[in-house]
Amino acid sequence: MLNKISSNSIKELRNKTGAGMTDCKKALQASNGNVETAIESLRKKGLASADKKASRLAAEGLVESYIHSGSRIGVLLEINCETDFVSRQPAFRELAKNIAMQIAASQSVKYVALSDIPDNLITYEKNIELGKEDLIDKKDEMKEKIAQGRLDKRLKELSLMDQIFIRDSQITVEELIKQHISLWGENIKIRRFEKFLLGEGINSKPKSFVEEVSTMVSS
Repeated sequence: MLNKISSNSIKELRNKTGAGMTDCKKALQASNGNVETAIESLRKKGLASADKKASRLAAEGLVESYIHSGSRIGVLLEINCETDFVSRQPAFRELAKNIAMQIAASQSVKYVALSDIPDNLITYEKNIELGKEDLIDKKDEMKEKIAQGRLDKRLKELSLMDQIFIRDSQITVEELIKQHISLWGENIKIRRFEKFLLGEGINSKPKSFVEEVSTMVSS
């Protein structure tokens, strides 16, 4: 079987996945030369170790931009990986573009992950929930339980990693990142982003871009 796996097939699989030459060769041998099956095999093989890779230093990567049609909303995103080999892959740039588009479509998102939300904001949001009229007459234990549930939902609205991926409603952005960690065998981090809305802060009413971006994504 070894002689039936061409170097071009191994190179193609390496370019698509970023996996090592040996792993690519073994995956192709196991899949009888089927590249797509080999990609799935490599993804499954690395999925279990994705969380372990999350602590590794990711200092390469790129800065991606996304300007929505009409030039009324823009996003700048820094996404990191471990090697420049992966950062140069077209699939890595596509991932960055998709995440930038996700940010544009997610109006409430302000932080990369739940762990980035400041404690003072969490306290502020919880106090708002505890002070709502429909909880006034409830017992303290029930009030706390309901307020916490609402708070958890609100915080997830602010977290990019907790958003449902706009191109696949079956996964979150966090799961999307983990899929690519397992695919390439490298840690991938969304480090930071900035969103710009035309006229924001000039006492103008911001428009909703969610439906507009989602329509463009599905077309």
